[in-house]
Amino acid sequence: MFLRRSGTGVTIELRAQPRARRSALECTRQGALKAAVTAPAEDGKANKAIVELLATEWRLPKSAFEIMRGAAARAKTVSISGEPALLAGRIGQWMREQGEG
Repeated sequence: MFLRRSGTGVTIELRAQPRARRSALECTRQGALKAAVTAPAEDGKANKAIVELLATEWRLPKSAFEIMRGAAARAKTVSISGEPALLAGRIGQWMREQGEG
């Protein structure tokens, strides 16, 4: 599972794919999170696009996200600040909606 609760919110682990044909967030069959963004991996552009994608998909403010590890790597750990139960519930709902598609 890519999601962990913490005292100040949740952390997620994801695999980034910069310079993708289209931006998309998906949960793989193995339960991993993959963020494909059209932005290149230079000058933090892909990281900014990943935060924007996560914020849009999960309907959360961009200011709640912070890349904790992997700023220059494809494997990233992202912290999301807020009420852990609420955040986990919202992300869980997103996962259920992805499974229906």
